[in-house]
Amino acid sequence: MSRVCIIAWVYGRVQGVGFRYTTQQEARRLSLTGYARNRDDGSVEVVASGEAEQVDKLLKWLKDGGPRSARVDRVLSEPHRPREAFTGFSIRY
Repeated sequence: MSRVCIIAWVYGRVQGVGFRYTTQQEARRLSLTGYARNRDDGSVEVVASGEAEQVDKLLKWLKDGGPRSARVDRVLSEPHRPREAFTGFSIRY
């Protein structure tokens, strides 16, 4: 298994609907590290690091719409080289 890290930007109705919290739950369930944070443009930024298969599952979950209360219009993602080592999956403010 190979370890990967991605950064993703999720657009739609994704702020004020519990999106970061449920993303954190899903990432922890998949044993991923990283974070989710709101961006000024109304999107949510997600950095996820872990086994490639698990990161792919989180990305699919994001693209499939995340939590029921959200409406995901699009997800952009790319490989990422974080400047820090993550010890868990957090919500950033």
